[in-house]
Amino acid sequence: MSRSRGRRGELPPSQETIEKLEKMVDACNFYEAQQMYKSLSARYAASEKHAEALDILQSGALIQLKHGQITCGAELAVLFVETLVKGKYSYNEETLDRVRKMYEGFPNIPIPEHLDDDDDMQKLSEALVAAKVRVEGCLSFLRAAIKWSSEFGAPKTGSPQLHNMLAEYLYSESPEDMTKVSSHFVRGSDPEKFASVIVNFMGKCYPGEDDMAIARAVMLYLSQGNLRDANNLMDELNKQLEHKQLELPDSDLIQFIKYLLQALERDSFPLFKILRQKYKTSIDRESLFDGLLDEIAEKFYGIRRSGLPDIFGDLLRMM
Repeated sequence: MSRSRGRRGELPPSQETIEKLEKMVDACNFYEAQQMYKSLSARYAASEKHAEALDILQSGALIQLKHGQITCGAELAVLFVETLVKGKYSYNEETLDRVRKMYEGFPNIPIPEHLDDDDDMQKLSEALVAAKVRVEGCLSFLRAAIKWSSEFGAPKTGSPQLHNMLAEYLYSESPEDMTKVSSHFVRGSDPEKFASVIVNFMGKCYPGEDDMAIARAVMLYLSQGNLRDANNLMDELNKQLEHKQLELPDSDLIQFIKYLLQALERDSFPLFKILRQKYKTSIDRESLFDGLLDEIAEKFYGIRRSGLPDIFGDLLRMM
């Protein structure tokens, strides 16, 4: 050992540390390795060696996730983001790619569908618990990444690409929770992917949920003043359904959505008010809709009822 390396407390090159810790994980010493990842990365960061700390944390998150250690991998992924903040790293494509690699490390494991006996029910129960752990871990990581991105160069609502990732993962693990899924897709940048998710949902949801999923998606876009992507979503839905020889649900709620988009295109507030009155029964099917329409009225016509909360912002904060 050289004299410089032998100085008390001096940190070795990060690659040396990474290789040592990866061997521990490969030997299934998951807990011991986790504690080492956390303590050593903290030492590098405290020595202002944030780049080395990030390398160690990314490596640790990926190998723990690879070995199925979801809680450990998620914890290191969150620490990676916290280190980005401490090191004041700007949001850019390179760092986004690093976040994406860790996101892709979270496994997608389908829930059993065909249940015949008690053993199958036990497997289902275990699968649901495991799915909850995966979702909570990935959610914590991507939420932290979205917050970092909003503070270091991405739009104030957070990176659209990160919102896309979170929406896709939520749907893959909790396809029944379309409100959460939709709330992130509309902050994202991929109406085509969003449409494919809705079409997939329409093939497995209960009767009456399909038109509500479409209406919710469109109104969430509109509540942000985003008429372009609301129209793009409807166009893409029609295209993808036609390819499957299917059609949009034939309901009053879908009729309302079509007329609503036309009213906003024409910048016609009187028509907007008439539509809300005429289709009130359909709008009342979900409590969220009325608040979203108030947000839409403010965005497009500058009309706001006093004391109204920020429905979309409150919805995201609840998640």
